[in-house]
Parts: sequence; C-alpha cells; structure tokens
Amino acid sequence: MTYREWYDRGSSALREAGIEEADLDARLLLEYVCGSSRNDLLVHGDRQVEETQADRYQEIIGRRAGRIPLQYLTGVQEFMGLEYQVDRHVLIPRQDTEILVEEALKNMHDGMRLLDLCTGSGCILISLLRYSNDCTGVGTDISQEALEVARKNAARLLGDAGGDHGTDGTDRAVFLISDLLEEVEGMFDLVVSNPPYIPGDVIASLMPEVREYEPVIALDGGRDGLMFYRRILAGVKACLKKGGMLFFEIGYDQAEDVSRLMEKAGFLEIQVVKDYAGLDRVVYGTLGFGI
Repeated sequence: MTYREWYDRGSSALREAGIEEADLDARLLLEYVCGSSRNDLLVHGDRQVEETQADRYQEIIGRRAGRIPLQYLTGVQEFMGLEYQVDRHVLIPRQDTEILVEEALKNMHDGMRLLDLCTGSGCILISLLRYSNDCTGVGTDISQEALEVARKNAARLLGDAGGDHGTDGTDRAVFLISDLLEEVEGMFDLVVSNPPYIPGDVIASLMPEVREYEPVIALDGGRDGLMFYRRILAGVKACLKKGGMLFFEIGYDQAEDVSRLMEKAGFLEIQVVKDYAGLDRVVYGTLGFGI
C-alpha cells in the first residue's frame, strides 16, 4: 500500500475510535513511524511504505485508538518552540501554559534565580532559562521519574549532558526531589508553578487520554482544586525575596479564589491574564516589602 493509503486507513481507524483530531494524529504518527515530513503526504503520497513500517504504523494507530495520548506514543511535545521529551511520568505540556512562561519572561531580568514548583517535564523552567540571560533555576517535583525526564530535557536544551548533582551540565538548572518547598534552600527572585488544580471529584469526568494516562498526582488539586496554592503560599515567603514575584497557572474558574489567597499572603499588584481562548489562566503578584 502507498503512503497516502496508509494515511487514509489510519485516519479512518482513529475517526471510528472517536479521536477528535483523527486526521492530524494519523499524519503525525505516520511521519513518526516513517521518519517523513508533512511534504511526503503531499508530494510522495504514491510511494510504497515498507512492510516493517506498515506493521509499526498499524500497531501505533491501534494504541492511539485506545486513547493513549499522541505525545506518549511519539515521546515528544513542542512547547515554546522547543521539543520536550515526555512520558507517562509527566504532564504533557499545554499551549495554555506558554502564557505562564511569557508573563514571567516579561518580568525577568539578567541574573535572576528562579524556582519552579511541580516542574514535571521541566518545560517551564527550561524555557525561562533558554530565553533569558545569565539566569539560574531550581525545579522541584515529588516524582523522581519526572525529575529524570526534566534532567534529560535540560541536558538537551540548555547544555551538555552529564552534569553532577542533578544539574544539566551547565549549572543553570538543578532538579530537586521535594514535596513543594520542603527541601528548597536559599532565596529566589521569581517563583513559578503550574500545580495540580483540578478538583478531585472532577477527574473522573476528564477525557480518557487525561484521566487514564496522565499522572494523577499532576492533576488532583484536592477537594476544591486549591490545595496546592494554599500550601505554596503558606511557605513561599521563606524563599522568595521581598519584591520578588510569584506566578501561578490556574483553572479557568479559579482567578478570584487564587487572587484572594495571594492577597491574604501579602502579595501586591495582583494581575490575572487570560489564555488564547479568553479564559483566566495566570495569576501573578509581587511580595510586599512590609511582610
């Protein structure tokens, strides 16, 4: 069968399975299996696909039809123009989270020390360091497996692999196993976090790709979805410099609650930023000097 025929077969199988972006996923998986590009479908659609590639494509289409996320099948996800490695131990980076990175970058200057809580794949911290000058950072996570993914991403995107003490080889990023702030030492100019914020009783209603495959510990924000914001705000003043800034990603309906929690914790100039869909997505503020 030809490249085009295999693409059509894959698209049909994914549509029958109820995959929302069946055509796109079928094309991306075919490119992944064949080592091809988008142009191959347009220009070389009549070429024959090798038998081993065809077998592999059928197998991977079956797994996607079973609702395994595309990114866990290919092992990569683009974020902030960079390609991050991902697996089932980390949350798949979302485009909405780019808003968090962009807002933090607007408020950064050279030489800052950054802290990323619930770092997962490391995509937030690594992106901030990649697009800034002379900044360093620490990323924490409770999952050792997630930190291994983050270190690999840092080694590839920030410098040479092989650094000691959990660094990426350039000493710009350190990834530390810690329950939020428990093992964090020193002071930071800026703290960012995309914590778990989905209310526990909502998780069962999420799409299968999320509830069955992405790590629950990266999703479950407790009874009301605000547990991690409360915990972070209870301890962040011990490591955030006065006048330093705290940036949170939030759920679409959490801006008022998180803003109120930040205000009670002594943060000033609190701002809410919307995502590309017009939904509240980021809340940030500055730690007052009088606290």
